[in-house]
Amino acid sequence: MTEETPGFDEKPDVPSGATSDDAEPQAATPSPEEGAAPGGDAAAQLVGLTAQLDQARTALSERTADLQRLQAEFQNYRRRVERDRIAVKELAVASLLTELLPVLDDIGRAREHGELVGGFKSVAESLETVAAKMGLQQFGKEGEPFDPTIHEALMHSYAPDVTETTCVAILQPGYRIGERTIRPARVAVAEPQPGAQAVKADSDSAEAGDDKESGGPDEG
Repeated sequence: MTEETPGFDEKPDVPSGATSDDAEPQAATPSPEEGAAPGGDAAAQLVGLTAQLDQARTALSERTADLQRLQAEFQNYRRRVERDRIAVKELAVASLLTELLPVLDDIGRAREHGELVGGFKSVAESLETVAAKMGLQQFGKEGEPFDPTIHEALMHSYAPDVTETTCVAILQPGYRIGERTIRPARVAVAEPQPGAQAVKADSDSAEAGDDKESGGPDEG
């Protein structure tokens, strides 16, 4: 008679009302690593988006700086063009008025000799008015100190009644446009008589001494 070894052929006991599938382990239950995978993907995506945002901000800053530089260059260009336009205009006006100066000189001489009458007077005054509107200014008067930057001395003399080099006659008036002189005033100048200052100083000293003596106390 043979002996049977229990436990090899026998199936485990299954509770009543349960199927055999319930007795097997549930293989579909996710592991902890598999459950954490979706969270890791979201963090990686967030890091990537943050990097892309930083790159976009850097590119925006660079483009903004480029735009500001271009705007500054354009403003400088506009100012330079405007400055050049004004300079060219002033140069053209100065060139035109320089050509008219001999005519204005003739008008001035005619006025001095009383020949500026009738229709010629009207035309001359209209021309002078137009020249003044274009910015032409006349300068140079008798008795003003000589200034080599705006005066041109054509005659020289000495005079006892001047204390510095003085314009004593205006041979041709000077003209300017704004601060720019287009022709200096041509003048005759007079300087103080040599030795006159020393004589005047001695005279002043003598007069001062006389005043001091006359103003002293009378002796009894």
